[in-house]
Amino acid sequence: MKVLLTTLDAVPGHRVVQVLGVVKGSTVRAKHLGKDLLAGLRTLVGGEIPEYTEMLQEAREQAEQRMVEAARQLGADAVLGVRYATASVMAGAAEILVYGTAVRLEPSRERP
Repeated sequence: MKVLLTTLDAVPGHRVVQVLGVVKGSTVRAKHLGKDLLAGLRTLVGGEIPEYTEMLQEAREQAEQRMVEAARQLGADAVLGVRYATASVMAGAAEILVYGTAVRLEPSRERP
């Protein structure tokens, strides 16, 4: 079952028929020492640090998958108001949290 994710509070053409509650997913990630040293050297010259960009992208994807699984377990059709948060938990490690409201939807009967 596909779960729609949106930052919106409503889905156009649908109405919320049941609010199932807040769902969330999180992960804490750190790069291994070799990549962390390379990233540290990149800070000396400035610019993007691809090692951390990749790490955070992977972490967002995993946290999102965990949130979607939580929504599926509740029987949700969608997660509304999706938000992402990042926090440093120690040097070189970050927590990614994604959360939103799991809902059941049905097509609205209103005509535009």
